Amino acid sequence: MALPIDPMDEPRMYQQTLLQDGLFELLENDKLVDCVLKIKDKEFPCHRLVLCACSSFFRSIFLSDLEESKKKEIVLEDVEPGVMGLVLKYLYTCKINVTEQNVQDIFAVANVYQIPSIFTVCVSFLQKRLSLSNCLAVFRLGLMLDCPRLALSARNYACERFQLISRDDEFFQLLPSELAAILANDNLNVETEEAVFEALMNWVSRDTGSREKELPGLLDCIRLRLVSQDYLKEKVEKNKLISNNSELQQKIQVVKDALAGIMPEVKKNKSTENGGAEGEDEEQEEEEGLLPGILNDTLRFGMFVRNLILMVNEAGRRGVRPHRERLLPGFSVHTGAQEPHQPGDQGEPDLCGGRVIRRRGEQRRSTVLLFPTV
Repeated sequence: MALPIDPMDEPRMYQQTLLQDGLFELLENDKLVDCVLKIKDKEFPCHRLVLCACSSFFRSIFLSDLEESKKKEIVLEDVEPGVMGLVLKYLYTCKINVTEQNVQDIFAVANVYQIPSIFTVCVSFLQKRLSLSNCLAVFRLGLMLDCPRLALSARNYACERFQLISRDDEFFQLLPSELAAILANDNLNVETEEAVFEALMNWVSRDTGSREKELPGLLDCIRLRLVSQDYLKEKVEKNKLISNNSELQQKIQVVKDALAGIMPEVKKNKSTENGGAEGEDEEQEEEEGLLPGILNDTLRFGMFVRNLILMVNEAGRRGVRPHRERLLPGFSVHTGAQEPHQPGDQGEPDLCGGRVIRRRGEQRRSTVLLFPTV
């Protein structure tokens, strides 16, 4: 069933359709054409007005005093004729066939020639098709094309599946800045910080010669206050790349001091400014430095405990052993008794402390709840 059209939008939609159809008909019949885009051995006749309306790039050319603004033929480099044909068709008809094979080329053309509508179409296409095999490539593409919306979507997708993508070959091809953007994220779906440290060291080991120098900066993304002290001593401190680097040893010492309750001092400078007609002094406190990132002890997304509540109906109860039998390690099972409803009963206490209201004559249903055992 089609959604109703807002009466306020209806006239605009009719006019847009009429305008698009009219412009495309003029193009098809080669009427009022005042511009030709030449790409390699292919020519695309079009209208300056359409190009100016849709592209800041062409608007800057046609409205400037440059020699190109007076020419009917505009030569374009570094673009394939087939891709530009798809882009021009979209400008006239709002129709474009974006596929996994051509989306990157179309995206690049929309970025170079500053066509925001096609740019948005490509972003939406890639967001809907994020997967384990392409999320890191899309993340890098978003950074390369300066598209925060796409980069953030792909990064968040990768962070939710960090345990899997950290073993992928694409992960080991990330640049240091790209890797830092992932490792420093609060949304990493990991149960322990040890997994993040090991992923970093695996990335370094793929090209130790060139990546070892990046380790001091990247180690700040690891929240070493969240690892166990045994792991810190045996796996981190004794790692060859860390034990042979005095700068890294200093960072580890800062972590050990913090675990012992000794935090580094943060220098602060108080500056006084005269403000207002009344001449009142306002004190502003400016921080010259912050605590090192390596001391960050904020839990990652995957480190929060999730309690499980399982509800089983009468049919499912037959497969459950009765009354406080162990169902999962650390959990006990509680079952409610099956008794006929007594006249006058308005409800019964449930295991969560509330009341379960039932209709007169209704059977009590058996409920199974899992609670952590102490």
